[in-house]
Amino acid sequence: MTDVNRTGDVLIAARNLSKSYWRGAEEIRALDAVTFEVRRGEFVAAVGPSGAGKTTLLNLLGCMDAPTGGTLEIGGQEVQDFTEAERTRFRRQVVGFVFQHFGLVPTLTVAENVALPLLFSRRRPGDRVAALLERVGLRHRAKHRPHELSGGEMQRVAIARALVNEPELLLADEPTGNLDSGTGESIIGLFHELHAQGLTILVVTHNPRLSLAAERRLELRDGALTLWQGGE
Repeated sequence: MTDVNRTGDVLIAARNLSKSYWRGAEEIRALDAVTFEVRRGEFVAAVGPSGAGKTTLLNLLGCMDAPTGGTLEIGGQEVQDFTEAERTRFRRQVVGFVFQHFGLVPTLTVAENVALPLLFSRRRPGDRVAALLERVGLRHRAKHRPHELSGGEMQRVAIARALVNEPELLLADEPTGNLDSGTGESIIGLFHELHAQGLTILVVTHNPRLSLAAERRLELRDGALTLWQGGE
């Protein structure tokens, strides 16, 4: 494992980060004044029961939503007041996403699915798609379509797609949730490899094996941070 995990500078700094929704006259505090930091190169698992605020936190960190209170700094930029266009640009440049349900386009080949974010960013794929498919062990599947793949292979394609824009931060929402235990272990192993190479990873998970694989644990309950485990 690289030393970046202990000595890297701060990539994420959340200060009293909050997100509220309204149900009629009732305020629902999905995230309630959460404060924590993640350093570059760390592997963090966000855990907690359903409704704890994990997905809300992931949406804020990925700039898919804006907080209603507090500050959020990612990569030296305060993102809480970004416009929608600024959030979209930031997502493309800084963040990679992996979802439980893979999110692959069924009519596209594996290689085309991986290259899709590059097209949105108006970048040429070059050799990057082939290199990433080699990295996740799927170069031989480049011309296949998602329905021809196993669940583990589809998740590896999704991970390759998340990495194609060379993000600083990889966010994953229940990445082993739709996989059997053996296949899930292979995905955990891949996250270990990416972490060892210095990538900053934050996963939301109910899988105890995946949460134990992370070096730090961020535990939420009822929108509040109840445990920030690991680190100094």
